[in-house]
Amino acid sequence: MRLKHMAAIIGVAYGAIAIMPFFVGDIPFIMNILVMCLIWAVVASCWDMIMGFAGIFSFGQLAFFVMGAYASGILAIEYNIHPVLAIPLAGIFTAGIGILVGLPCLRLAGPYVALVTFGVHMALEPTVKGKIGIAMGTGGHVGLLTIPPISIFGYTFGSANLVPTFYLTLLLSLTCALIIMFTIKSHLGTAFLALKDSQDFSMSLGVSAFKYKLIVFALTSFLTGIMGAYYGHFYGVLSFRMLSMTLFGMLMVMMLVGGLGQFPGVILGAFFVVTAGELMNPLGAYRDLIMGGLAVILVLTLPKGVMGLFRKLFLAPDESG
Repeated sequence: MRLKHMAAIIGVAYGAIAIMPFFVGDIPFIMNILVMCLIWAVVASCWDMIMGFAGIFSFGQLAFFVMGAYASGILAIEYNIHPVLAIPLAGIFTAGIGILVGLPCLRLAGPYVALVTFGVHMALEPTVKGKIGIAMGTGGHVGLLTIPPISIFGYTFGSANLVPTFYLTLLLSLTCALIIMFTIKSHLGTAFLALKDSQDFSMSLGVSAFKYKLIVFALTSFLTGIMGAYYGHFYGVLSFRMLSMTLFGMLMVMMLVGGLGQFPGVILGAFFVVTAGELMNPLGAYRDLIMGGLAVILVLTLPKGVMGLFRKLFLAPDESG
């Protein structure tokens, strides 16, 4: 898809959500959903970039989100670092972890990378709850309960001021979405796709798999960590339960709805899945059953998601690339 088409879809999607507070700004339940849509849109987009464009089957995106949230919370609580500084520091921390995870994955491919990155996800919960995590300030089983909200020029952003906080979230989410968009359409994105389609041939032409795979690990981990840190300061509490398979599955469904490797379809997928998931909360366990059924249906009927359908209906073949 051309850059102008990506920009137009992002503009329409974020423009539509930007005017929502004018109609529902006094309804906290809906405003919370809108904030969550913007946060998870970035997390899902990062996962889409590393899996759909770089072809790396990483299953550690939710772990990086939680790492960023805990890192920023610990910096703010234990070291009294202002959230405005703690959030980017948490992003840098998760980028470093992303590189460390990416290094052993350079010698692996396909399902083996998935196993390594999912192993990171599985190892994070006992680490957070265990003695090492407690020593680092994670709060163990209790979690972090007193994370300070973001405060800029004396104005506090948090769940108590939802409309201003929504627009701050919108700005951050849109900035991350644009970074992802321009990365995909730059020479970096071209290198990611080349390595995905034919790594041996690409390397014979001088494309460094080592360099570009580490870049995609670092960039996606950084942006995911930033959103995790922001999430922590928005809600003020964190728990190891964020690593549940429910959230992992919902992220996967977001990509399937939007279309794997069909950015910015994943943003639309995130808006739809987060909203549907929150509205179906009263259904309890049936919500997960419905989400699982939706994933199966999408794989069978729309393998490229709603964005693939959009391309087929509205874009000429020469404009879809």
